[in-house]
Amino acid sequence: MSEVVILSEAAAYRVKEMMTHNGEEGSALRVSVNGGGCSGLSYGMGFDKEKQQEDIELHQHGIDILVSNEDASILNGTTIDYKESLMGGGFTIENPNAIASCGCGTSFRTAKKEGTPESC
Repeated sequence: MSEVVILSEAAAYRVKEMMTHNGEEGSALRVSVNGGGCSGLSYGMGFDKEKQQEDIELHQHGIDILVSNEDASILNGTTIDYKESLMGGGFTIENPNAIASCGCGTSFRTAKKEGTPESC
């Protein structure tokens, strides 16, 4: 299995800023897959202070990243970046396993897992 999640330097910098701003120093970035969204699955990102037994732990650009074993096959090879534009900035997620996604970019499905779509 290749790197489950690849965090760009720009994304890592923004995550570090958010950790400091929210008092989450020492936490890990948890990347997850949740049911729902227009296409059936959606991405989740948040801070977590506790590694679970079934977690895969990654270290990139000074950030600890946690992904559950269950989500690892869905996320395998996913790149998380952060981009600024005139309209603001935001995280972008490119998942090579996604076969369909909706316009918002946060909802998707894979060939092996569809989830249950919701209305956008």
